[in-house]
Amino acid sequence: MTTLESKENCLIEPLIEAISGKWKLLIVYWLVQETSRFNQLQRNLGSITHRTLTRQLSELQEAGFVSRKDFKTIPPHVEYSLTPLGQSLIPLLQAMHDWAASNADLLRDPK
Repeated sequence: MTTLESKENCLIEPLIEAISGKWKLLIVYWLVQETSRFNQLQRNLGSITHRTLTRQLSELQEAGFVSRKDFKTIPPHVEYSLTPLGQSLIPLLQAMHDWAASNADLLRDPK
């Protein structure tokens, strides 16, 4: 088993801060599937508000996980995609998916 480092040397803390929250990993999940426009992401995510999606995308861009391409057309056409850094999260998402699949019963009924 791997030993985790002390809090002072915790290398995953910046990553956790960058991807934490209800929506960020779900946004990354949908962007793994395909490059998407804002409204498509909002439909895929369901109950996320316009304001929250805007903020979450902006934070993912600032962290370097997501890129935004503005086609400078009328009507506006903007697409979001994963950067190479964002694509490097795919194995992490796959590991989380595999863990969730293995523990689905416990996640549904934690008793």
